[in-house]
Amino acid sequence: MLLRVSSKNKALTILALLVAVFLWSGLSGAAQNKKYHFDPLQKKLVEDGFDSNKISSLYARPQVKFEAKSVILLFTYSESKINYDQFSNDWSIRNAKRYMEKYKDDLARTEKAYGVDKNVITAILLVESSLGKNLGTRSALNVLSTLASLMYSEARSDLFTMIPKEKKTSRKRYEKSATRRSKWAYGELKALLKYADQEGFDPVEMPGSFAGAMGLAQFMPTSILAYGKDGDNNGTIDLLTHADAMASIANYLKGHGWRPGISRKKAEKVIYSYNHSKYYVKAILKIAKRLES
Repeated sequence: MLLRVSSKNKALTILALLVAVFLWSGLSGAAQNKKYHFDPLQKKLVEDGFDSNKISSLYARPQVKFEAKSVILLFTYSESKINYDQFSNDWSIRNAKRYMEKYKDDLARTEKAYGVDKNVITAILLVESSLGKNLGTRSALNVLSTLASLMYSEARSDLFTMIPKEKKTSRKRYEKSATRRSKWAYGELKALLKYADQEGFDPVEMPGSFAGAMGLAQFMPTSILAYGKDGDNNGTIDLLTHADAMASIANYLKGHGWRPGISRKKAEKVIYSYNHSKYYVKAILKIAKRLES
């Protein structure tokens, strides 16, 4: 059935649509304009040896954007609120054991090569990426670029205004934290670009967490460059593949002191180097123990 609309209502409807379009265009434009925060960042990357044309082309791509939402989460989340018990319940342990059976050859080869307990490797994969099912939905490039841009006061101020009032800390504390994180993120951004170039990956297409961690093992780019391993011997280090992720985790743990027959106290210290959280360490060892039984 057709409804008759008066001229007055038509006019009001058209006006409402025009206002909506105007507001949407303004918000969209504002979001896109945040990319100007990357201008000084690009200049710094070029000064540090990256190809000018490659950098400008990379940051001109429409997928590259100021990732405020993810970065704000990094500033406001509480690690103590993570429910690590979900990874050691019966359902998760059954899934992990099925995973170990499926990839038993890769795990056995990795354990033999690096001397790292396959149960610990599996436990880390379970917590970090749900055994490869959760690789992150953000762009690692966007997250790290946004964090790195906080070395500049204008970007810091802009981001601070976007943090919800109920989650805001003091401006002084925020400035100190943002400046510190930006230095760390810039190093990770450079490592990401080097890794992508080294392995022939498109940095725009690399998924990551809200902190910029990547792959099944959720390695930061500097850790990939330092500890990444080609576990399946195909000539590429790709932490989106299970064999490479396993070998990289084992290499990292071995490099931080893991040895066969390691004591509980030393094992805690090594795992803490992987993730600086006592909750995380406790969870990994609890899962590994359940996988042993």
